[in-house]
Amino acid sequence: MTAPGTAAPRTGALPLRPRMRPEAAAALLEKFPPRTLPDTWEATALSRAALTGRLLAPPYAETPWQLNRRRLALRRFLGWLERQPGGTWQQRWQASGIAGDGAADWRPEVMDWLTAAGDPGNRTELLKSVTLGLGQLIYADAIRPGTQWLVSSPVRFPLGREMPRLRDSAGFATLKECADRAGISHDSCRLAVEDLSVIIAAKGGTLADITVGDCLELTEARDARHGRRGKGIGFYPLLHATGLLPADAPATLRMFDPRFQGQLTTAELIGQYDLACGPVRDLLASYLNERQPAIDYATLKQRAYLLGKLFWKDLETHNPGISSLRLAPDAAIAWKQRLQVKTVTARDAAGNATQAAAERIDVAGCLTAVRGFYLDITQWAAEDPARWAQWAAPSPVRREDISAASKTVSRRKSRMDQRTRERIPVLSALISVVDQGRKDAAARLAAATAAAPGDLFTAAGATLRRTALISTAGQANGRTWAGDPVTGTRRDLAREESTAFWTWAAVEVLRSTGIRVEELTELSHHSLVQYRLPSTGELIPLLHIAPSKTDVERLLSRPSSPTYSPPSSPASATAAAPFPSSSPTTSTSASSPRPCPCCSSTASAPTAARSAPRRSAAGSPPRWKAPASLTPPGSCSPSNPTIFEEGSSRPTRS
Repeated sequence: MTAPGTAAPRTGALPLRPRMRPEAAAALLEKFPPRTLPDTWEATALSRAALTGRLLAPPYAETPWQLNRRRLALRRFLGWLERQPGGTWQQRWQASGIAGDGAADWRPEVMDWLTAAGDPGNRTELLKSVTLGLGQLIYADAIRPGTQWLVSSPVRFPLGREMPRLRDSAGFATLKECADRAGISHDSCRLAVEDLSVIIAAKGGTLADITVGDCLELTEARDARHGRRGKGIGFYPLLHATGLLPADAPATLRMFDPRFQGQLTTAELIGQYDLACGPVRDLLASYLNERQPAIDYATLKQRAYLLGKLFWKDLETHNPGISSLRLAPDAAIAWKQRLQVKTVTARDAAGNATQAAAERIDVAGCLTAVRGFYLDITQWAAEDPARWAQWAAPSPVRREDISAASKTVSRRKSRMDQRTRERIPVLSALISVVDQGRKDAAARLAAATAAAPGDLFTAAGATLRRTALISTAGQANGRTWAGDPVTGTRRDLAREESTAFWTWAAVEVLRSTGIRVEELTELSHHSLVQYRLPSTGELIPLLHIAPSKTDVERLLSRPSSPTYSPPSSPASATAAAPFPSSSPTTSTSASSPRPCPCCSSTASAPTAARSAPRRSAAGSPPRWKAPASLTPPGSCSPSNPTIFEEGSSRPTRS
């Protein structure tokens, strides 16, 4: 198999981010290789009579109607498969010609042979029969089609139902018990069982025989089939938690994900787009390496997307075999025309996806990036001809092509202003909705916590029944479940309350401080600092905003801040050191305070540890700004709050 970090060719519109770096994948596969199929095993070497007898006996066939249907399906499929060369059923399967391409529908070939042999069944009956026949051989371990074949096959076999029943009932029962103890939902456990059943069907054995390499092989096959990162790999940590993997196996494969190992390299950024021309792919990576010191990572990723995806990948798609930056005039004109539109996917209320063409807004940005790329190569060719001269070529983007760039900025500002004008009238409604949603979610959670498992309770206008889970009597890992007695839908009330609270918190912080969303996501408990006035000893709580888009470090203070008396102990005196200080503000309330909405890193804190925040007399939190005692008269207004730069005592405008 190839390393999971190596992407297979695909046609999806989205780049496939590697699940792990190639060197990490290679090391993991070397230590935990996937299993290889042996030449023969007990079930595949059985004679036709012995195999039929096994499949027509319990537990495979349990009722008379199952017996008759299975007997007919086996007679038909084994009759066709027995004609293939080979000494075992697996060898005959490999020689049949349909084992190599799982994406192809193999059933018409089998049905045509049966019809030619005089089988009286109609096409619909034969279709169901040969499908059932192959399924029985897979369940009985007479045939192991392979992971890639099972994942890409258009015929879906109920492996998640049959494998636990027929092949490893004890192992799957232990797996489900572990899932219950961990509080894993029924749907997540079902998906994990289906994934592990695919591995057993493809490799044989039981859950205890599965290796880390088998799991990586399944993940790679799914990604290659979907053309992008497919479903998650939740089956792996569950298998590890059950104790069926080696003790030195990683507890989760997420730790190898590049997203959790720092920034991607320029080669990895360009490699996401599967460029066919290797020299151009290396050139783009080298170009980004040269530009990397002068730009931030977000800009680097955007530049890789513009040059790798929108420019060169599009040219390769419409001009197969292209390998030169010197574009023909018609190819350049056609590319700029295609750049004007993009394909968007929308879903209706029923979840059906439809694709439509839409105008691309930032065309000038892509044209500017491509023109800059060509001009940089030309300039560098004069400075270092040995490295860059072979790639110097006329730019396909002329100066007049990007003359609309100045209009793009004003149009974007106009759209932003229009969105603001549309949303300001409904801001009060938004605040009311999220606040009421927070209160309703808290009421439902409190009522469910007080109710006994199986009892009905009514809260916030909803009547629900407390769900009794077998493992922990209705609560596992802090979750409180309740079901709708009418529809039967099960709801995680603890999660609903947490989501409602942090939604309210985000809205309150954004409207109270005026910070941007990316600044909000960077807030944590470390963002709460304090400053003691030298003249009065008053302790001022400050909100530290880390540098982001504007590259300015800011400190915001809340008006009407409580005055703190001087500390009486050396420890508290150290905590109240003169500004700047990294110690958090100490609350004067004796009760456990609710976490500040700014501290979004504590989103999983239990409800019992949260109480209502301090509010102004008007009922809404005041806007954060510099304290009046530190602000020159007339220098601060609600629309333009005064801020303090780190290490400076002079206020500046935001």
